Amino acid sequence: MRERLTGPAAPERPGGLILLDLPDFDSVSLHHRTIVQRLVGMVDVVVWVVDPQKYADALIHQEFIAPLARHGAVTMVVLNQADRLPAAEVPAVLRSLEDLLVQDGLPVTGLSRPVAVSAATGQGVEDLRARIREVADTRAAASARLDADVDDAAAGLAEASGEGEPAGITPEAEDRLTDGLERAANTAGIARAAGRSYTLHATAHTGWIATRWLQRFRTDPLRRLNLDRGETVNPEVNRTSLPPMGPAQRAAADAAVRTFAHDAAAGAPEPWTRSLRQAARTHEQHLPDELDQAVARTDFRARRRSWWWLVLDALQWLAMAALVAGLLWLLGLFLLEWFQVPVPPPPVVEGLPLPVPTLLVLAGVVTGLFTALTGRVLAGLGARLRERAVRRRLRASVADAGRRTVVEPVEDELAAHGAFREALGVLGR
Repeated sequence: MRERLTGPAAPERPGGLILLDLPDFDSVSLHHRTIVQRLVGMVDVVVWVVDPQKYADALIHQEFIAPLARHGAVTMVVLNQADRLPAAEVPAVLRSLEDLLVQDGLPVTGLSRPVAVSAATGQGVEDLRARIREVADTRAAASARLDADVDDAAAGLAEASGEGEPAGITPEAEDRLTDGLERAANTAGIARAAGRSYTLHATAHTGWIATRWLQRFRTDPLRRLNLDRGETVNPEVNRTSLPPMGPAQRAAADAAVRTFAHDAAAGAPEPWTRSLRQAARTHEQHLPDELDQAVARTDFRARRRSWWWLVLDALQWLAMAALVAGLLWLLGLFLLEWFQVPVPPPPVVEGLPLPVPTLLVLAGVVTGLFTALTGRVLAGLGARLRERAVRRRLRASVADAGRRTVVEPVEDELAAHGAFREALGVLGR
């Protein structure tokens, strides 16, 4: 709304002067603050009016005065309500305000030097009017503001177009990123769980038949982590039962992302270095879930039978059959002798002192135990091979997640840098 003052109440003002009384920037209404932020960047002269109680408020200094420090030539600072201070303290408060403005990067000479006024007593009001009149009469405010804007834009452009090219993305940098993300996802521990799962299923098929039932009481490590999924489970919506990332795992992921961004931005001007680092962290909040999904998408194939399982399993059943046959034979002989039924002596193998039934029992026990021991040795070797294979598949899944969430945003930013430099080259010609 525009209001023109006329008559005796209107103060003497130079022609063409428009004063905008903006709302309080620290108002409880967010709309007021939005108005201040929008219009501060549009006016020719900014007059910051503070009072003795809030002149040191961090909000006005950090979010308003400091960002406009380049426009010190068209900035005024007024300390209102000076009448509420003892006259002897006014200079000290002004010096304190000047120190804060210097910290904000605002020069305190000429137009920007703070002035103490009192709307109640009129103290300093004429001096303030004179300053405003001087700015309006000389029409220097608009050109000074334009010069400041041009200087600001030129400084930013010069900084962004400085010498140096970013190193870009190298295979070594991607490998280091994948290494860090693997530590964050604990792929080594998951691969070990896959190896233990393989050992569990291998011994369940090749162990001594007399003790195989004990394997039922052991929990599959992959099933405990909800990674022993069937073919009907959609890995895109499946969630693992891995514990949430701890501080160490989050630190590993954060360090990997920061190192990758640092390597990719090496040699670039500072503005592009900042933008590349921000691009690398675009999906930072979603990275833990992406890593969990990468693990869930991995095919562990923990229950695929190996050929030697069938061979040893067949030997175990043959050994158990010999053991049972020998025991039944000996039991029959014992019962017949108990009931005093004459029976011929059991056959023997020439050169061996033991009868055939006893040999069958010993052969069944020895063959079963030897086969079980052989199965454990082969299961250990197979578990290590399975662990390595799962580790490779997990690394590929984690690398794919890292590419989507970290590498591709950085590649897009590097492409924007290349387009920027190409545009500068065209302008230079």
